[in-house]
Amino acid sequence: MQARFTTDEIAAAALRIVDESGVGGLSMRSLAAALGTGPMTLYNYVADKEGLEELVVAAIVAEVKLPETTGDWQQDCYAIASAMWRGIRSHPAAIPLVLTRRMSSSTGFMAAEALISALGRASLDDRDRLAAFHALLGFVTGSAQADLAGPLVAARIGNVAGDDYPNVEALSRVAADTTVEDDFDRGLRMLIDGIASHRRVRRRR
Repeated sequence: MQARFTTDEIAAAALRIVDESGVGGLSMRSLAAALGTGPMTLYNYVADKEGLEELVVAAIVAEVKLPETTGDWQQDCYAIASAMWRGIRSHPAAIPLVLTRRMSSSTGFMAAEALISALGRASLDDRDRLAAFHALLGFVTGSAQADLAGPLVAARIGNVAGDDYPNVEALSRVAADTTVEDDFDRGLRMLIDGIASHRRVRRRR
């Protein structure tokens, strides 16, 4: 019997529910209603809610437009990490799933594979490449999470810090006047420069 839905159709519908109602709004029942079918039909495609959540992550990853490879590993790392960040933050309600489900199956490996490949051209040893990968991935996902807070949280932190914590208060004012795009760009470039600097130091030893 021909399948009534494709996996991509189910994933797209599940992502729409998360975008509109949050992770808590996603269930076999809500997805079945959105597709105009019964919950039991979905068990032909996924085993449980965890499977649905992995499909949501797969749908987000599929939207990430990975750049063409160049001869510059630093530029490639920057472009790949930026593409990942844009893809994740375009679905803020799904960020918890990206954090917890991105490595649950091979659907989340495409962007990771590209980033690891770029780092592979940096002449790092295996442990340094692993550390660099984790640092970049953590920066991307952490920045996407921080975006949810926005400038209002920075202002609130500054008000709470007050005169007791002048450094926190001063930096919160900078944060309130800085766009998330500029903050991410600066931080990512600093991180990649740090990886490159570490690489040069190790090669001189």
